[in-house]
Amino acid sequence: MPKEEINNLALRRALYYPAAEIYSNSPSGFWEFADAGEKIRRKIVDLWRKELVEKEGFMEIFGAQILPEDVFKASGHLASFSDPIVQCKKCNSLHRADVLIADKTRGVVPESLATSELDALIRKHGIECPKCKGKEFHEVKKFNMMMKVDIGATGNQVSYLRPETCQSIFLDFKRVYRTMANSLPLGIAQAGSSFRNEIAPRNTLLRQREFGQMEIEIFFNPHRINEIENFSEVENFKLNLFLLKEKGVKKISCKEAVEKKLVSGKLIAYCLARVQEFYKKLNISEEKMRFRQLGNDERAFYAAETWDFEVETDLGWIELMACNYRTDYDLKGHAKQSRQEMIVTDNNEKVLPHVFELSAGIDRAFYVALDLAFRKEKRGPEERVFLDLPVRIAPYIAGIFPLVKKDGLLEKATGIFRQLNSYDFDVLFEEKASIGKRYAKTDEIGVPFAITIDYDTMKDNTVTLRERNSMQQKRVKIDSLAEALWHLKTGKKSFEKI
Repeated sequence: MPKEEINNLALRRALYYPAAEIYSNSPSGFWEFADAGEKIRRKIVDLWRKELVEKEGFMEIFGAQILPEDVFKASGHLASFSDPIVQCKKCNSLHRADVLIADKTRGVVPESLATSELDALIRKHGIECPKCKGKEFHEVKKFNMMMKVDIGATGNQVSYLRPETCQSIFLDFKRVYRTMANSLPLGIAQAGSSFRNEIAPRNTLLRQREFGQMEIEIFFNPHRINEIENFSEVENFKLNLFLLKEKGVKKISCKEAVEKKLVSGKLIAYCLARVQEFYKKLNISEEKMRFRQLGNDERAFYAAETWDFEVETDLGWIELMACNYRTDYDLKGHAKQSRQEMIVTDNNEKVLPHVFELSAGIDRAFYVALDLAFRKEKRGPEERVFLDLPVRIAPYIAGIFPLVKKDGLLEKATGIFRQLNSYDFDVLFEEKASIGKRYAKTDEIGVPFAITIDYDTMKDNTVTLRERNSMQQKRVKIDSLAEALWHLKTGKKSFEKI
């Protein structure tokens, strides 16, 4: 299914669209979300918060988006956070060198390759400029992606928009540890926007300059990495691991991954299992997911071990979460730069905690959810498009439609809408256009059910409940409607058993 169809649907239903689109000079890489899109996006974050934060007893913070220069000196971003760029000699357009090579070779090209190595690969594969088809390029250079901000009237307080949400977590670690936990392991989470000055934003939500992240940093005593209380819950859980120098995905239990030292310890295996379970709840099948092990030349500069959680889509394998063992890199760097102590006491031992990170993209998850949910089918002469979104991330659980606006049907439908809304159901009220067009509209934004108020409603106090995927309908009493939706929302009952 071509990505154009997803983008057309997104624009048609305002799921996402370019920022400041009424201005021709608006920079690329910035996207906005209207009502249904924002609800889907928010519910992805809510599911992450429930499954990976609250269930694990982790803490959540809301940190600043602008931080002082010293933070990024300590983190290494000012020195190392760079993309390799190359300029076409013919049209002067700029491109990411690793992306140009990867598109040509259909392989993974490590960003960490030396510029001379990238130059050699460009020549070897006869890379062409995507804009003018020219084959002459200037030498590859490194471009720092940080976005600088001048603070104050004099502009001498140099700061930067954060390139990742995790730095606030490292800065806040000691305070959260003292006031909220006072013990390890300690998980601290944050969801919000990050900013990177991408050279060539592309594929809409997959490579942006402003993008959503939901990150968890788990601080632990490295000497107790195998002392995980809940490990028995996952020891037999099968991880989809794509190992270095191996062909294809292997299903390996958490216990086996630890025993064979495929991971650094039980804490790592436990986290990977929880991540895989989380994405399965987004209706991603196991056949389309994997943890890809990264080698030394691919890992971020701060990581000793990395597993990228990837999902297979129409565009190929897309990374949704980076699982990084950051060791003590961050706390050590901030302690040195700030001259503030980061050592804590754990089990009567003075320790500088290590960190395991779960860094997920919100907008990437949103895009992949649309990609995997997109359906197009023939119904006689008509072609039907709908999103097969799971109930837990659908923008609304149901649309409420009066068949007509007269004879008391509108007032009856309004009453049902208010009642269901008071029970905290996300419901959409729509009275315009034909009933068929209203069904089509809600199908396209992934609403699982529709409730139609018709003339029979006025006689017997029942409504028509319609299921999105099958388009089957059944009559349900108004008094039983809230209970029916609760069963459908929680999965306690299928539509057939309502």
